[in-house]
Amino acid sequence: MTIVTPFLLDAGPRARPARPDAAAHLTDAQIEELGRELDAVREQVVAARGAADAAYIRRVIAVQRSLELAGRATLLFSRHRPAWVAGTGMLTVAKILENMEIGHNVLHGQWDWMRDPDIHSTTWEWDFVTPAAAWQHTHNDLHHTWTNVVGKDRDVGYNIFRVDRDQPWQWWNLGNPVYNMLLAPVFEWGIAIYDLELDEVRAGRKSRGELRQGLKALGRKFLRQSAKDYVATPAAAAVTGSARQALAATLTANAARNVWAHAVIFCGHFPEGADTFTEEQIEGETRGDWYLRQMLGSANISGSRLMHLMTGNLSHQIEHHLFPDLPSNRYAEVAVRVREICARYGLPYTTGPLPKQVGSAWAKIFRLALP
Repeated sequence: MTIVTPFLLDAGPRARPARPDAAAHLTDAQIEELGRELDAVREQVVAARGAADAAYIRRVIAVQRSLELAGRATLLFSRHRPAWVAGTGMLTVAKILENMEIGHNVLHGQWDWMRDPDIHSTTWEWDFVTPAAAWQHTHNDLHHTWTNVVGKDRDVGYNIFRVDRDQPWQWWNLGNPVYNMLLAPVFEWGIAIYDLELDEVRAGRKSRGELRQGLKALGRKFLRQSAKDYVATPAAAAVTGSARQALAATLTANAARNVWAHAVIFCGHFPEGADTFTEEQIEGETRGDWYLRQMLGSANISGSRLMHLMTGNLSHQIEHHLFPDLPSNRYAEVAVRVREICARYGLPYTTGPLPKQVGSAWAKIFRLALP
């Protein structure tokens, strides 16, 4: 499922509703010129894709698979503390790489241009309990189209949290910090349940038949994941008397991966500086308007090349939302140009180190738990 920049709302000339304060100084002509500049950035990267990019993703996949194999092999001797630590560490890093830099980006169609059936958005199934197809629908189709539009983008709070003042306060929002703390170590299950769209079923917009199909797909995926992590690896380790330790290690690796993914994802749209939008503000949205919403509604994480790799380059969330189908290894070079464009048009470019962005997202969770 290749996702290209989806300007589905373009309806031509219109009476423009109020823009976000950060863009109130821009004229219609300036916004359309902004769109043309960003189109040009995308076209240049598409034209430059080639062997070096293909070699990059194949290298990352090879490293990830080697780490996973070495980690599981080391866990065969995990009744010895050093082997447990080393095996758990390698398996954790492998799971993070697979989810973030490989799975997330392959499922966005970033590598479909290679025409490799083994690294393609229609064939990849990732090491996450939610089925790839269900995630592609809620994430690629919905979130990347309706980014941060309250009432349209279900990712604004994931139907659990109040993360914007335009969301009505409910008494159960008082527990938001507790929910968030409990969610982090089981984040993959939170996403799996979210992808079932239970709220859409209750509202009658999704049939119970579709829900049953989703539950069956989730059940099959759970059995597959469990067989690998909680049956095969401990069973192999039983030969050396390490079954219990290997089971604890796979549980730990999954929990650590979940906490990391939760932190990175929450930094993308919840920190201070990431705007939300009303449905009225996107009526008749043009190409330039869509780009503007992606920039203002997203937040980056600054850091080293290793940190960018381990976040799946979602540390470049602004660039990812502008160009969701460009190869992730290109986001760093694109970020230089996007930041310059933002400065020239007088637009904010929200970024900061990981502790700051995580702290900002958590502060919002706490603050908006109150009426």
